Amino acid sequence: MTKFPHLLAPITIGNTVFRNRIFASPNGYTNTDCRNFPTEEMIAFYELKARGGFAAVTVGDCIVDSETGLIIGYQLPFDDQRCRPMMGRLARAVTRHGAVASVELQHCGMYAHHVAAKGGRIYGPVDAVNNQGYRANAMPEEMIEHLIGCFARSAAFAKELGYGMIMIHGGHGWLLSQFMSPQLNTRRDKWGGSLENRMRFPLAVVEAVRRAVGPRYPIEFRMSGSECRGERGYDIDEGIRIAKTLDGKVDILHVSAGHHEDEEIYYITHPTMFMPDGALGEYAAQVKRHVKTPVAAVGAFSDPCQMEEFIASGKADIINMGRGTLAEPDLPVKLMTGREDEVNQCLRCYACFATADDVKYFQCAVNPVIGLEYEAKSDIPPKHRKKVLVAGGGIAGMQAALTAADRGHEVILCEKTDRLGGVLNCEAEVSFKQKLHLYLKKQALLISRAPIEVRLKTEVTPELSAALRPDVIIAALGARPIVPDIPGIGGKNAFSAEQVYINPDLAGQRAVILGGGLVGAELAVHLAELGREVTVVELLDRLNYTGARLHGFVLDMKIRELGIRVLTSTEAVAIGGSGAVVRSRADDAESLIEADTVIYAVGVKPEREAAGALRACASGLSVEFYQIGDCLTPKNMLEANQAGYHIARDIGRY
Repeated sequence: MTKFPHLLAPITIGNTVFRNRIFASPNGYTNTDCRNFPTEEMIAFYELKARGGFAAVTVGDCIVDSETGLIIGYQLPFDDQRCRPMMGRLARAVTRHGAVASVELQHCGMYAHHVAAKGGRIYGPVDAVNNQGYRANAMPEEMIEHLIGCFARSAAFAKELGYGMIMIHGGHGWLLSQFMSPQLNTRRDKWGGSLENRMRFPLAVVEAVRRAVGPRYPIEFRMSGSECRGERGYDIDEGIRIAKTLDGKVDILHVSAGHHEDEEIYYITHPTMFMPDGALGEYAAQVKRHVKTPVAAVGAFSDPCQMEEFIASGKADIINMGRGTLAEPDLPVKLMTGREDEVNQCLRCYACFATADDVKYFQCAVNPVIGLEYEAKSDIPPKHRKKVLVAGGGIAGMQAALTAADRGHEVILCEKTDRLGGVLNCEAEVSFKQKLHLYLKKQALLISRAPIEVRLKTEVTPELSAALRPDVIIAALGARPIVPDIPGIGGKNAFSAEQVYINPDLAGQRAVILGGGLVGAELAVHLAELGREVTVVELLDRLNYTGARLHGFVLDMKIRELGIRVLTSTEAVAIGGSGAVVRSRADDAESLIEADTVIYAVGVKPEREAAGALRACASGLSVEFYQIGDCLTPKNMLEANQAGYHIARDIGRY
């Protein structure tokens, strides 16, 4: 009997039966072709979720009017019929696995930055200057009527292509929500001012879409329950009033929160790791108390037990998942088959958004298949089964062992400590890293269930390698903390970040952290949340979050919120019993920061010497040798996972 009877129960919306209550929210996938049409990679990206059992899979960013509505140059032009073949293939790729294919129809309104950058005119409810300095014009009535028609034509087009639902985007600060906003929409005609007038445009879109797709065809309306912007946006009370005007006119009210183009509020719309699971769910629960239309909740849902309780308690009828579908595209199937303990829960680390910004396709720190869905779909098995020795049970080593075993190789995994997980085990008690802790436990569980021989408290030496006679050696030995060359660093009050993570009591009440990278900044937040007084000293002129811009912005907010002192362009010159002596590069002045402890987080040194010994051994044995993860070049969790996955996939070709 399933542990998730409410979550896995079907729901009928209009004339459509959805196989469970778990829907895949739209992701703004940007790996389009030169015309912004879907690629085979995009199709595989969405198909993976359908194969994993999601009841509905929504394609994001379908723009109803490309001439005036684009925020970036990679959104799907749903006003261009030439996208018909590939959009039709995408619909078929989703529906053939039993999911309902849906499209998110939207227009960016006053935030159509791409249009403005190309010299075009952009429009919103009123004359205004947007967050990037572009002037938006008050939308004339004839354009409003034109865009109502654009939404309707796009909806009809989607239905023709085989999509079984339409999502109208009326939230997150985009065009329709701009008209819904009492703070922004101060027009004095019938399209603004009162609630009735502000809702006239979105309701006209709903009515036009209904005429275009016919009765009982599911229409989902996405809205912000609250814009969470204080005096600059509406609150949940206004959100409830908005929902009431839509009640009975749409088939699903999809209640999110926040505003995409308000930089700080963006991190509410896309919850951070510092926020609780289901962080936005309460907005949906409050709306549901006032409407009869089925309500979908969204926002940081990843724990299946919480999702089940949310549906069972009547707070919502449907759970929508965004980033969680990247971490675990097989979530519904795993729940159906009793494998909920194998679910990858999203870390909310923003690696997916960061890579989408950088390389225009998603990747995921805990799921190396994301970004490679098309390749993985047609995976070629190895020609030869080999004996693989993996040295190191950290992130890269665990993934390498799992992938190699999955591909039929004989795998021996050795870890010199008493447990798998590597250096990140030290963060097990950090409140905002609990998803990371769950991930490490889940990887260890998968290894215990796989045909992998695990040897803990076993260091891989050349002698052991020679005795085991593997065909392949993978060195995933990690790295060790760099001890800075500062007088007094060997004193009783100086510790590495790893030591303090393991035992925060070492920090005392006042701590100085040398190094303002991710490790140092996150440790500072952790200690401050435990009530410690923290100062961060960084040699550069800013905190250094290499490759983690989005998460870094959140860390900066937390640092300000917690009152953590930050000294940039500053170096430590000595450590004594009363704290750290530092020198400012601005004026060369020295000062004492009084503290109980000084903690160094200035980087790590790869275990290249140990890896080199294994390389030499492998050469002597005439076996394949691979060096991956931090023992090659210290990077991050995403790249460690990908390195383990890719190297293991390469084994057995020869």
